[in-house]
Amino acid sequence: MTGISDRVRIESEETLSKKKYWLRLFTFAWRRSDGPWQTLKREIYDKGNGAVILLYNLERRSVVLIRQFRLPAYVNGYRELLIEAPAGVLDGAAPQDRIREEVSEETGYAIGAPRHLFDAFMSPGAFTEKLHFFAAPYDPASRPGAGGGLADEGEDIEVFEIGFEDAHAMIADGRICDAKTIMLLQWAKGSVFA
Repeated sequence: MTGISDRVRIESEETLSKKKYWLRLFTFAWRRSDGPWQTLKREIYDKGNGAVILLYNLERRSVVLIRQFRLPAYVNGYRELLIEAPAGVLDGAAPQDRIREEVSEETGYAIGAPRHLFDAFMSPGAFTEKLHFFAAPYDPASRPGAGGGLADEGEDIEVFEIGFEDAHAMIADGRICDAKTIMLLQWAKGSVFA
């Protein structure tokens, strides 16, 4: 992999908002492939890196997913609760530690050590966020809490268990349209439930 540091010059950075997350406007010069420098402006949203996990049970051929309201999806015309894999912002924690906390908060399940699968930038044209993807088996008997998220963070999460084939079919019919969840279900189809 070749670096590109010699092709980028940050000229200015302006904070546009820093309420919950950080929105900045960058002016930068980019040396094009054909040689000349081009000055560009881009808004970059920084909400921190995160982690996401697919909980699966081989014996039952099932997965645990969540449903929750997402305002950006609603504003873009989506009128259902969004079906997702449990996820959260790292907030300075190690990805594997944070995802175990998220599983407990959002689903109520207790899991062992999650398996790290891969990392991905989810929308690199505007967001700095990199997600760490994990998977872990779950035991239906190992659910010490109810889940549902943290009310003081505005979370109102519905937890449900679904057969893997049914979950995967929900991608094709549009009921699952969250990118991170689709990526994890596609991974599971080629490995766990192959």
